[in-house]
Amino acid sequence: VDEVTESLTRVSQIWSSFTFILGVLIVFRTNQAYARFWEGATLLQQVRGEWYNASSSLLAFTSAKPEMKQEVRNFERQFICLMSMLYCAGLQTVALVADDKMEIIDNTSIDPKALNFLRTGVDRCEVVLQW
Repeated sequence: VDEVTESLTRVSQIWSSFTFILGVLIVFRTNQAYARFWEGATLLQQVRGEWYNASSSLLAFTSAKPEMKQEVRNFERQFICLMSMLYCAGLQTVALVADDKMEIIDNTSIDPKALNFLRTGVDRCEVVLQW
């Protein structure tokens, strides 16, 4: 009887140690995953903010001359389209969803051959940055 009790006590101690270590490992891994998620979300918002600031700064310095109004309007439309495409390409680089789920702002001013090249390109961010 003493041997059985001693054996059960040992098994109970081993089991308690195992569950404690397993619990610590699960908590540690969960905290690591949580921290990585929030770091990624923070960096993504930082990129969005930086690109927004760059875009608004560039558009703020466009010409206000009445004779250039149409040229400025075309430039603004093209620029916003390209920034939208750049942000979409950046999201597609890090996202795990299908590419057709993300929308861009009016790409009708971009040449269809260029869009096809972008669609089949390897590094879309670099392609849009070069445009």
